[in-house]
Amino acid sequence: MSNHFTPAWWMPGRHLQTILPRFFRPGFKVNVSREIITTEDDDFLDLAWAQPAQPDKPLVIILHGLEGNIDSFYAKGMMLALQAAGLDAVLMHFRNCSGEPNRQIRAYHSGETKDLGFFIRTLQQRFPGRALAAVGFSLGGNVLAKYLGEQREHSGLKAAAVISAPHDLSSSCKVIRKSLGKIYQHYLLGRMKKSMTRKLPHLKGALDMSAEQLNSINDLWQFDDMITAPLHGFNGAEDYYQKSSAKPYLKHIATPTLIIHAEDDPMLATPAVPRPEDVSAAVDLRVSAKGGHVGFISCSGWFKPEFWLEQTVPQYFLEQLENA
Repeated sequence: MSNHFTPAWWMPGRHLQTILPRFFRPGFKVNVSREIITTEDDDFLDLAWAQPAQPDKPLVIILHGLEGNIDSFYAKGMMLALQAAGLDAVLMHFRNCSGEPNRQIRAYHSGETKDLGFFIRTLQQRFPGRALAAVGFSLGGNVLAKYLGEQREHSGLKAAAVISAPHDLSSSCKVIRKSLGKIYQHYLLGRMKKSMTRKLPHLKGALDMSAEQLNSINDLWQFDDMITAPLHGFNGAEDYYQKSSAKPYLKHIATPTLIIHAEDDPMLATPAVPRPEDVSAAVDLRVSAKGGHVGFISCSGWFKPEFWLEQTVPQYFLEQLENA
């Protein structure tokens, strides 16, 4: 297996790499058991544990992207790949992403790392001495990278992997708002508004907004400025983007971390692409020319797609855990 990504010859473009993978596995399912744990602020986190469990193996936490969940194609694929590599896995749903509105006013956002820290501490208490690792996709990757930079030598993880993360949120938002005729923005906003509609009745007194006003939002920046920022204590969208971007934290990462990014990612801006001078010595930075957003589809044979991430990430974890 090569450390360098080469796209399938029949889908070299950024949009094909980004859109097509979700259609390659119709009916694709993963066997999980669900668990609800209570947070320190009397909210809850919904967990999806890979089955059958492998309690004697290292455990990998999976963090999904914006409005993702256990049914996201990349999450299911990675969970099965980790199991096949002899690793245990659990997906942590961010607040308000598991189908049931969370209890507290705040939900989740690109820079919210407290829940991840709480979950890691919970696992350390539950499984003392067990090796822990984590992989984050897109928004989940930004959360993971920021957490690693914040915690430095105290992350509680033996290894980590960050995939297609929007390390610079402001510039990436501008790209999403216009990329592919605003199709990506339309898709993401639709999911965000659906999720927030579910939570809206719980926000009376905290957010002065009707369902009609929410549904009238047609711009990602506007959504973050009117909803994400005020609900989470930021002074508008730009304040949220600046304080939540992981890029300033990459130099402080002390955990062995694999960062994978494509220069042609249609949902992220050039400033979001990490460069060697942006990261610490603990980071294995792999930036490819192609790959799209959480795509990275190569091929074996004539038309058979290969999910390169599902080979590369488990292999990296095995190498790091063996070294540890």
